[in-house]
Amino acid sequence: MIPVTSFAGKTVAVFGLGGSGLASCHALKAGGAEVIAADDNAENVAKAVQAGFITADLRNVSWANFAALVLAPGVPLTHPAPHWSVLKAREAGVEVIGDIELFCRERRRHAPNAPFVAITGTNGKSTTTALIAHLTKFAGYDTQMGGNIGTAILSLEPPRMGRVHVIEMSSYQIDLTPSLDPSVGILLNVSEDHIDRHGTIEHYAAVKERLVAGVQDGGTAIIGVDDGFCRDIADRLDRAGKTVVRISVKNPLASGLHVEHGNIVRTSGGARSEVAALGGIGSLRGLHNAQNAACAAAAALAMGISLEVLQNGLRSFPGLAHRMEQVGRRGNVLFVNDSKGTNADATAHALSSFADIFWIAGGKPKAGGITGLTGFFPRIRKAYLIGEAAQEFSGTLGTVAHEISQTLDVAVEHAARDAEASGLTDAVVLLSPACASFDQYRNFEIRGAKFRDLVQALPGVKPVV
Repeated sequence: MIPVTSFAGKTVAVFGLGGSGLASCHALKAGGAEVIAADDNAENVAKAVQAGFITADLRNVSWANFAALVLAPGVPLTHPAPHWSVLKAREAGVEVIGDIELFCRERRRHAPNAPFVAITGTNGKSTTTALIAHLTKFAGYDTQMGGNIGTAILSLEPPRMGRVHVIEMSSYQIDLTPSLDPSVGILLNVSEDHIDRHGTIEHYAAVKERLVAGVQDGGTAIIGVDDGFCRDIADRLDRAGKTVVRISVKNPLASGLHVEHGNIVRTSGGARSEVAALGGIGSLRGLHNAQNAACAAAAALAMGISLEVLQNGLRSFPGLAHRMEQVGRRGNVLFVNDSKGTNADATAHALSSFADIFWIAGGKPKAGGITGLTGFFPRIRKAYLIGEAAQEFSGTLGTVAHEISQTLDVAVEHAARDAEASGLTDAVVLLSPACASFDQYRNFEIRGAKFRDLVQALPGVKPVV
């Protein structure tokens, strides 16, 4: 845990008592603050009481003595309308911040030069965060990973030299971190997302920009420049005097890192050199993962990690569960769990990564279905459709070979049988549903775990090494 000493002797309101909220309560209390905890959910309030915290309905208390409101990232700050607790805080002139802001203040007080890598972007945040954490561990750092990826930041060990914090940040978290100042900041990409919470894509992009704009003096801003918003952000930061490393997987760059024929290449002042090879790294298949890897490589280089350690670290990266996860192999058939592919855009990345696919798709459909995936249909040898979307997807697939399997167990059994019988050298049974899971599973993790269990129960399936 990271004790929050910056509010010692002061009273702090904490609203939103999920994982990060309760962690904030514990960290503030450990640092000497008095905490008043609140939530709209009675069960969360009961958990806080059980943990020994004072709770109150913040509508009915005086805000005169509150030094800050620590808000959980899931609580609306600006759109579609500020939460009532935010309005109360503003009325009383009380600052509204989040748990990562508390971390930033502790780092500045106690270890301002301790390495802090912050990652954001519309897509690829979790894989990039996990990959950077893997690379820094591989290089011998005491590595603390958390934030949006799972572990609340204040539940990690405190900052100090030799210890790196690798933190995934959502736009909600950035919005609550006004003094965000990583030593390495990464912005992967910006595309339309969370507009309900930010009002416009322009505001959403501006929030994302703050992560790289806040990089501390002497630090490095790493920006994927394959979309217009990020290109403009990189140019602005350049003009502001920041050290900017541009990343592209689509075009060569005059200066920066780009991906060319499966290699990460660095260019500067007319010189070019190979940084790392991605060929044969199953956990980093696809153009989207090439971008993740290039950004992670740039972070590693900014931290002084050698090319040899970087290459070996990339090769040993196991990948993230449910994101192009290789769960087993039987003969020439590879089984891949991409349960995180919950919409057509995400599934497009998976389909683009293989040539001979026995595709398991379906679930609770999203707007547009799979109509945007028709360009990948020639890669599909057969599709196995499950859940509510099965009939709709059947209509879209048309003449592409497919069956309505209805359930995942039937789909896995039939796809494994057909892939093996095909005689193809590199057949892939791919779960990438292009759908939410909620018709049959509580979340995509449970769906992916079920797929993994079904595959590993098949006779003759061996782990991928």
